[in-house]
Amino acid sequence: MTDHLRTDLSNSRFEEVDFSGSRFRNVYFQDTVIRGAWLQRVEIDGHLDGVTVNGVDVGPLIEAELDRRDPDRTLLRPTDAEGFRRAWEVVVRRWDAAVQRARALPEDLLHERVDDEWSFIETLRHLVLATDAWVLRAVLGDPAPYHPLGLVHTEMPADTPAVPRDTGARPSLDEILAVRTQRMATVARVLHELTDEQLDEMTQPVLEPGYPTSESFPVRRCLSTVVKEEWLHREYAERDLAHLERQSA
Repeated sequence: MTDHLRTDLSNSRFEEVDFSGSRFRNVYFQDTVIRGAWLQRVEIDGHLDGVTVNGVDVGPLIEAELDRRDPDRTLLRPTDAEGFRRAWEVVVRRWDAAVQRARALPEDLLHERVDDEWSFIETLRHLVLATDAWVLRAVLGDPAPYHPLGLVHTEMPADTPAVPRDTGARPSLDEILAVRTQRMATVARVLHELTDEQLDEMTQPVLEPGYPTSESFPVRRCLSTVVKEEWLHREYAERDLAHLERQSA
């Protein structure tokens, strides 16, 4: 198997290429055309915007089906302050259920990666970092919000200053949940005080180095980022919990 890591293959042309058994992770296919493809036993997980398959824009069809399967998803697209509060209630409820599933497993499995994705505890660590970045830093203006157990996303440039990078940390479930409880309480407080007018305001840039960059952001964008991160990573975590449950059984 040949590995192509952090390789720029943009504007490439592939003809008579066999990708059987290949894995693509964190790849970008903007303005890409694939013709004459044979897709069989293919799993695709990602953001779909203007994706046409055999002349059909499949994005809206998939979104509609996902909403049908899980009506809670419709609450994850808030437009006003009250909608953000309802969305956060859903996030908390669904994560509570996921944590209860995790507690039923041996804790060693919660440090285990499935298909090289983040472990359950690594996922919780990343969500701490997401809250630190987009709520404590961007919205609340804290110049040094980062908890040392926070875990950055793998695509973050190595020279990004100030953010924690202890990728080898192995906190217990209770240790990382204690941090999560504090962070989620902060988000709940921000949303409790949120008004519709504040959603369209711009944050004050934090001048100290860190992530996100020292600039202004719409408050709506910051809070939407946290809500989406919470929802998507819970979905990934539950997918992998199902695998770990089968393994444990």
